[in-house]
Amino acid sequence: MNQPNEAGQQGAASNSLGDWLRDAWQIYTRKPVMVIALLGFGAGLPYLLVFTTLTAWLRDAEVERTTIGFFAWIGITYSIKVFWAPVIDRLNLPVLSRWLGPRRSWILVGQLGIFAGLLWMGLLDPQQDLWGIAVAALIVAFASSTQDVALDAYRIEIVEDDYQGAMSASYIFGYRVAVLFSSAGALYLADWYSWTFAYTCMAFLMVVGVIATLWSDEPKHLDAEQRGRVDAELIDKLMGRPMHLAQRPPWQRWLLGAVICPLLEFFQRNGMLALLILGFIAVFRLSDITMGVMANPFYLDLGYSKSDIARIAKMFGLIMTLAGSAICGVLVVKWGLYRPLLLGAILVAGTNLLFALLALTWDGSRPPLSWLVLVISADNLSGGIASTAFIAYLSSLANKSYTATQYALFSSLMTLPGKFISGFSGWVVDGWGYTEFFVIAAVLGLPAILLVMVLMRYHRMGRL
Repeated sequence: MNQPNEAGQQGAASNSLGDWLRDAWQIYTRKPVMVIALLGFGAGLPYLLVFTTLTAWLRDAEVERTTIGFFAWIGITYSIKVFWAPVIDRLNLPVLSRWLGPRRSWILVGQLGIFAGLLWMGLLDPQQDLWGIAVAALIVAFASSTQDVALDAYRIEIVEDDYQGAMSASYIFGYRVAVLFSSAGALYLADWYSWTFAYTCMAFLMVVGVIATLWSDEPKHLDAEQRGRVDAELIDKLMGRPMHLAQRPPWQRWLLGAVICPLLEFFQRNGMLALLILGFIAVFRLSDITMGVMANPFYLDLGYSKSDIARIAKMFGLIMTLAGSAICGVLVVKWGLYRPLLLGAILVAGTNLLFALLALTWDGSRPPLSWLVLVISADNLSGGIASTAFIAYLSSLANKSYTATQYALFSSLMTLPGKFISGFSGWVVDGWGYTEFFVIAAVLGLPAILLVMVLMRYHRMGRL
């Protein structure tokens, strides 16, 4: 797997500050880099609106915590996007694809679906039409995950490899700003006006992403003949003889190239260790995803206002997450991938025990805000470290010939188990309490710690 080029980093650092600033300006003012920040905003906006912000709305409407927990299953949509990723990767939409191109047309369809779903959610009352909100949230999640698949492919294809770092940084910045709007911004609007007003405003913010899509350029693609050659070479190598893929029926060529080849390449490259890698991906985020569903209901039940949550848990929490990401970026350069992964896994599991301690000491009155600041700081700092290390690890696993489908597989698998288990979070809280729930969430982090240690051992042996 690719490791950061420390020598290259040191060489870049040797330039004068003026040269560095001039180069940075030239890089980050390139049209594709600016576009991806706006598209990142459109990608980040809907996620929390069907996850933690939605759970705050439901709890504020006095929906039972057990029911709120089941809403976490809507997020499974993001975890199964790999099933339709091959369609997005290779199917051209009528009319739109001729106008915008394959990537931008799918991105636009996803954005319009998000807009419609959020607008519909804002018109509904959880106490009167809970099922309607569930269906609307599902539409938002499906459209958002569809947009993500197309956007990941667009980001990789629109610029040369040298600019992928800048594209990732710009995308993350836009995504994080959107998360701030959809969490703290939505909570403030709900506190000052209403949840209907908040979700309606969030829907119209998707205009930012739509404008970016129309402003952007379509990346160059491999044509059907080039794709066919890459697919045929992989299949022939695997089978040990020519399979004459071009002579097979179109549906077989599509199935083999879009669905089978990405999986074959990954397993061919990693052998039996591929199963260990996939298992690690599946369990790494169990702890934080499970805990995240009950975070906002926990804050509200402790007596904090929505504005308190927006100011501390969202705005200050974002700063700590970015700080954790920055720290991890340095650690990856100095240590490689595996030690930061281990550190992140330990910290995420450990910080859940701070939530358990806060719940244990709660006597019915609202704890001091300083306690919330402490817990939020630790949780978001550790989350920033863990997520940055994990994204770097997943990026190192993907083969650029099949990046869209392989990355969709990894990103789907990393959230699917956590989303399923988190559906029972409200049931655990109602049945046992918050303290027991957060302890269980911490224990769910142990498999990730153990597996990363196993992967480190194989890495030292030169097998990874």
